[in-house]
Amino acid sequence: MLPDNESDYEDDGYDFAGGDDGEELDDEALVWQLLLLINPGDEDSALQQFARYREAREENGDEREPAETVQEAIDWTSGFYVDWKDTASFVDVLDQLAARWNLRIEWGVEDPTDDEFLDRVDVPELMSIAYDRLREHGYTLWNYDTGGDAYAGWIALRRDDENMKAVATGLGIDVQPANEAF
Repeated sequence: MLPDNESDYEDDGYDFAGGDDGEELDDEALVWQLLLLINPGDEDSALQQFARYREAREENGDEREPAETVQEAIDWTSGFYVDWKDTASFVDVLDQLAARWNLRIEWGVEDPTDDEFLDRVDVPELMSIAYDRLREHGYTLWNYDTGGDAYAGWIALRRDDENMKAVATGLGIDVQPANEAF
């Protein structure tokens, strides 16, 4: 059984962090909403990731924060998690994520995998570039506070910015647009 599916994402005044009667949604329902937001138009991927999320929660119990379990379920398919200095992996994962919508990120160089380029930039700079390029196509690159020496996040439709903030807040995830890296 899946949580309620509020997936039309139109600005209908619905607050994803709570129901119409002021009742808060549980973590599982919020995770489902998050997965719908980061898989726009691809409910099949959201369903697969939700199943992986549930399996991981059953295996680990409530020991981990929802963000950690979500990241495990979406890594490299709908989200990224890279070491603070791993620019090559960041470019690779963002190129893969953008390709889901037939987009190509213009990194500002002919070959973004070139070691000279990767040595002179850092992950926050690359996140800012990707954020700007994706916004041109109606998407927002998000990052959240990992509490460590890594960067993590996902891509959602730009029109869902407010919903993303509400869902992330409901899950206790400190999220912000990727042009403002943690």
